[in-house]
Amino acid sequence: QVQLVESGGGLVQAGGSLRLTCAPSGRTFNPYVVAWFRRNPGKEREFVASITWTSSNTYYADSVKGRFTISRDNAKNTVYLQMNSLKPEDTAVYYCAARTVGGSYYSKEENRYNYWGQGTQVTVSS
Repeated sequence: QVQLVESGGGLVQAGGSLRLTCAPSGRTFNPYVVAWFRRNPGKEREFVASITWTSSNTYYADSVKGRFTISRDNAKNTVYLQMNSLKPEDTAVYYCAARTVGGSYYSKEENRYNYWGQGTQVTVSS
């Protein structure tokens, strides 16, 4: 059974940067798409960014465009989320998600991803 493991969260001041990492543990992993979601306290989990595994097509939520960059290293089976110019409203638990069935179409809906990590906390202080 594959598990997704996120790392790289922490506390940073507004305007700072963090890089999150998502890596699978367990057997070889060949997803169609890997995405990042986040959940702020009291809010629904929301889509942040996604990347297709073979073509590297990327998609971003409007709230993070121009500040966040999603990328992947196929050799390491790892996906990154580089977060720059962080704002206090970026504070959330960030989750890595992957889709291994159904194809590489874009979706920001949670139910289109069948593997999830446990999340990593990102806190941006003002």
